[in-house]
Amino acid sequence: MKTQLARVLGVAAVGAAILAGGTARAESRIEKNLRLEPGGTFTLNTDLGAVKVRGTDRSGARIVVTSRREELEELLRFQFDEGSGSVTVTARKRHPISSFFGSNRASVAFEIEVPSKTRVNVDTSGGAIRLEALAGDTKLDTSGGGVDVHDHTGSVDAHSSGGGIELARVKGKCNVETSGGGITADDIDGSLDADTSGGSIHLSVVRGNIKAHTSGGGIRIREAGGRVEADTSGGSVQASFTKGNARGGTIESSGGGVSVSIDPGIGLAIDASGNSVDSELPLTVRGEISRQHLHGVLGGGGETLRLRTSGGSVHIKPL
Repeated sequence: MKTQLARVLGVAAVGAAILAGGTARAESRIEKNLRLEPGGTFTLNTDLGAVKVRGTDRSGARIVVTSRREELEELLRFQFDEGSGSVTVTARKRHPISSFFGSNRASVAFEIEVPSKTRVNVDTSGGAIRLEALAGDTKLDTSGGGVDVHDHTGSVDAHSSGGGIELARVKGKCNVETSGGGITADDIDGSLDADTSGGSIHLSVVRGNIKAHTSGGGIRIREAGGRVEADTSGGSVQASFTKGNARGGTIESSGGGVSVSIDPGIGLAIDASGNSVDSELPLTVRGEISRQHLHGVLGGGGETLRLRTSGGSVHIKPL
C-alpha cells in the first residue's frame, strides 16, 4: 500500500513539474496594427529584443512582440505613435537595474510587417536586426546582435557593437560598421563602405566603389565593379576586378599577402611593394626593377592601382 501511494505521489510530482515548466515557458504576446501607407517611415527604439522587419504589398504596420521568459508588461513600457505618414514604436525597460543581474534580450522578439516602400529606422540595445523585401532608405543600430539585410532597395546605414553584418541583393549605397564581427556582402548594386574592428570581410559582386577596412581579419573581394580601397592590419587581401574595370585603387596589408586579379585588356598604372612582387600581366616596367618593388603600366596606362604589404608578398595575375 505504501509502495503504491509512493508511486502515485511520484507521478503527481512529475505532472506538477511538467505543468510548472509549461507555465514558465508560456509566451507573453502583444499585437498592434497601426496606420501606415506606402512611402512612409517606420521607427523602432527598444531597450531589449531582436527585431525582424519585412516588407509586404499591404498598407499598415503590423507589430507582434513576444517574450519567452517574462511578461512583456513587466519588462517594457510601450508607446505606439501614429503620425502623418509615420509610425514610431518605443519600448523602454521598466527596471533598468535588471541589466546588472541578467539579460532578457534573447527572450524578447519584435516581428514587424510594413509596406515594402517604407523608410525604416531601428535602434535596439541588445538583439539582432533582420530586414527583408523593403524599398526605402534604412538606418539600423544594435548594441549586441548582428545585422542581416536581404532583398533591399535603398541605402543601408548599419552599425553593430558586437555582431556580424550580412548584406545580400541590395540596390543602393551601403555604409556598415561593426566593432567585433565579420562583414559579408553579395550582389550589391551601389557603393559599399565596410568597417570592422576585428572580423574578416568577404565581398562578392559589388558594382560600385568599395571601401573596406578591418583591424584584424582578412579581406576577400570577388568581382569588384568599381574603385577599391581596402586595408587590413593583420590578414591577407585577395581581390578580383570585373572585366573592363580600370578604376584602380589602393590595397594594403600590414601582415599578410596581397593578391589581385585584373583584366589584362584594360589600361592601368600599377605601383606595388612587398617582401616580393610577382606579376603575370604584360606590364611595361618604369624605373628600376627589383624583387620588392614594381612600377609598371598595363596597356596604355590610366588610373593607378597601389598594392602594399609590409609582411607578405604581392601577386598580380590576369582574370
